[in-house]
Amino acid sequence: MPELHEGMTGKAGADSIRTGLLGREILASRSPWIHEQEAQAQGVALSYTLFDFTARGWADAELAQQLDALQQQGFAGLNVTHPFKQMIIPHLDALAESAASVGAVNTVRFAGGQRIGHNTDVTGFAASVRSGLAGARMEHVVQFGAGGAGSATATALLSLGVPHLTLVESHEQRRTVLADRLAKAFPAASIATCAPEEATLRDADGVVNATPVGMAAHPGTPFDPDWLRDGLWVADIVYFPLETALLKEARARGLRVLDGKGMAVFQAADAFDIFTGLSANRARMLASFDAFGVARAA
Repeated sequence: MPELHEGMTGKAGADSIRTGLLGREILASRSPWIHEQEAQAQGVALSYTLFDFTARGWADAELAQQLDALQQQGFAGLNVTHPFKQMIIPHLDALAESAASVGAVNTVRFAGGQRIGHNTDVTGFAASVRSGLAGARMEHVVQFGAGGAGSATATALLSLGVPHLTLVESHEQRRTVLADRLAKAFPAASIATCAPEEATLRDADGVVNATPVGMAAHPGTPFDPDWLRDGLWVADIVYFPLETALLKEARARGLRVLDGKGMAVFQAADAFDIFTGLSANRARMLASFDAFGVARAA
């Protein structure tokens, strides 16, 4: 049974809305802070606990067991991150359209004895691109990664009107399945796939890293930084660290970049709405994200 830890701002009380995050290598996540700060600002008691399978020594096969335990303990819902966004689907009772359309879940709501899977990554990434890459050319975007996060970001890009998307993924079946799903949902778009060793950025307007590469637990870059060239924009969904090796290289070359902050906050705000039935203040949550480092240092 999962061990419940106190949240960033206090212990979960009897009337507290209990939420959390399931994943691996997530102890640097700012999610507890931004969720609890927003709840406090709205006068709501909410706790947000990190369930790091690596830190707790849990095997991936224990996902169903931990999900059962948390539901039984009265959690309102959970966020889900790498590597469970697709693995969790067989353990849910139903999928909202947001999750069914991308085949991945990042938010689970417990209600009426049911487990409903949602996906707020799509809307979160789309909002981040609109605010952080306004006016950028997007005729051809190359995306590295076709897993749960990649499915969401690819859907977001196509929903924003990207006409030509190339998916770069080492697992052939994963990239093929995603490309087929996207082709059905966006028949007017041109969708290509390739393995990493076949990838090129020569005619791309922008590139998105939707892989775990760049996280503290997965250092490095998803492709050779020497591929970066003038006129290319670079987006990374990783947000711990916020300045990934890829973005550092891109900034050094004077390229326009989009870090993982916007997606992290906007998807969290949408999840907060699902957990609480309230409406999160997006601007306030962005400010809370920025204040996290100051608060931890105090």
